Amino acid sequence: MFFYTGYSFTSLMVALLVFAALVLVNEVSRRSKWAGITIYVVLPIVMSIFVWPTTAAQSSWFLWVKTYSALAGVIGFMIFRYVKKVQSNKAMILFPSFILIVNIIEAVIRDFEVSGMPADSPELLYEGLVPGPWNILNALAGIMLILSMSGFLGVKIAKTKSKDMIWPDMTWFWILAYAIWNICFCYTSVPLRSFYAGFILNITPVILALFVKRGAYLQHRASTLAIFVGTSMIFPRYDLLPAFSITASYRPEAFLTMSILSFAANAIVLGISIYTAVKSRKNPLTSDIYVNLDSQKRILVENNLA
Repeated sequence: MFFYTGYSFTSLMVALLVFAALVLVNEVSRRSKWAGITIYVVLPIVMSIFVWPTTAAQSSWFLWVKTYSALAGVIGFMIFRYVKKVQSNKAMILFPSFILIVNIIEAVIRDFEVSGMPADSPELLYEGLVPGPWNILNALAGIMLILSMSGFLGVKIAKTKSKDMIWPDMTWFWILAYAIWNICFCYTSVPLRSFYAGFILNITPVILALFVKRGAYLQHRASTLAIFVGTSMIFPRYDLLPAFSITASYRPEAFLTMSILSFAANAIVLGISIYTAVKSRKNPLTSDIYVNLDSQKRILVENNLA
């Protein structure tokens, strides 16, 4: 195959199980406050003391940073969702955009770092990295992703039983551009695990946001990411197991194609963002600029926010 190789019946079934597990844990923790506290607070504390220092001792800084930043995001979102008195606090309203930008910047820095790694770097062999112009292209796509964000002050808590965190101005096309960018990041910076950490992990919150609970993409993304990277800290070299045999194809043209897709998708979304902001004469930093989209109106109605 062009992008991935190593397919087998077992590996595909395992991929489906990973997807199903992410959906299940996300939905359980989304609907139950105490399940969320157990999964994202209690278990990580136990793991940080007794497990991760041993199992992930040789892992790169990126896995550690990504794990704790994802957990910080989920915990912050839970405070925002469940503590009513902070929901009108401007700093708390801005927290989701802050943690999202931090996570994107982490990946952008990593892309630039990988692009400049010397040929004799031990990490190239350990992580199976192939530095190239694709890392630079995707890093630039990540910067455009940040610049195309809008509606920072419009994040709300759904007036539903599950009290989901809703970002109305996070459009479906921004979500797709983010997913493509993140899949590309994993493809070029974590190629040995890119099918699972990239493709499966990214399509899961997209499906949840489009078909299960609309408007809560960032919440879905943070929760599934925290689940995945936390598990990866226990089994950091799961890619060595036969059941996880699907890897990047390591074809230079595949790396380049993936990065061009990422760059193009985010350039288009940035263009849409600029055009919409100018046409509506709204500041995307302080206002929702996509209020006239039917998809955004539907999000508000479904979450009793209209």
